[in-house]
Amino acid sequence: MAVGARSGHEEPEDRPDHSGTAGATGHAGSDGDTPDGRGRPGGKPRSFWKELPLLIVIALVLALLIKTFLVQAFSIPSDSMQNTLQRGDRVLVDKLTPWFGSEPGRGEVVVFHDPGGWLDETPEVHPNVVQKFLSFIGLMPSVEEKDLIKRVIAIGGDTVECKENGPVVVNGKALDEQSFIFPGNTPCNDAPFGPIKVPEGRIWVMGDHRQDSRDSRYHQELPGNGTVSNDEVVGRAIVVAWPINRWATLPVPKTFDQPGLNAAMAAAPGAIGLAGAIPIVLWRRRRAGLVSGRQQ
Repeated sequence: MAVGARSGHEEPEDRPDHSGTAGATGHAGSDGDTPDGRGRPGGKPRSFWKELPLLIVIALVLALLIKTFLVQAFSIPSDSMQNTLQRGDRVLVDKLTPWFGSEPGRGEVVVFHDPGGWLDETPEVHPNVVQKFLSFIGLMPSVEEKDLIKRVIAIGGDTVECKENGPVVVNGKALDEQSFIFPGNTPCNDAPFGPIKVPEGRIWVMGDHRQDSRDSRYHQELPGNGTVSNDEVVGRAIVVAWPINRWATLPVPKTFDQPGLNAAMAAAPGAIGLAGAIPIVLWRRRRAGLVSGRQQ
């Protein structure tokens, strides 16, 4: 019988022929066997310790690809998003959908790079080599990048405002923020604003802990007038992944789905259609007048 495991398909065992000699299936080199009678499939398996470096490299490459294109972990550094997020929470951020043209939407919690000047007073952090490496491949939240996390209140084309003792108003619709705003906070009494027209391709963001959030309201003197470019957005925070006892998804509050919030944008196609119809009506009236004159 040939020494070693069988190759890809089942082979019958060798049986003596009528002359009493072994069948031909056991000769050297058949079924991928090596000259010494041991095929690669049936040879001594490679040592786990020799395979380990390759496994580690593959795992690191996969982790880097996931961090770059799919999801990335971020650590919450402040109390500005309480009670939705607590200091020290780890959130997972969806980085895939922006690759397919998805843009930030009202009510989403997003992570974005410092647009410039928002984190100037934040003390610098100097991680060690291990921390830098783990954050680079996505196995640890980065402590060196200047990123912020806030809730999107208004998007490009929206008009947003908030008067003292009043609610936040987007496109003329008041937001009911009781489900996510920090208990005891007012929508904007610490910093009333607006009305502000958000430029296309930008967003207006605010923290859920209004009285402890240096958000769009406090950076209106900077380029962008407090708004953040969509290009600065890393992605949407979709789940609290750590600690385990705080695991939760981060859905869009219902108030951002209320009817009429998109009324201003919904009216735009109608206005365009009306503007296009006016010249046609005038042309037809003029032509009818010419025809009538000829008949006379």
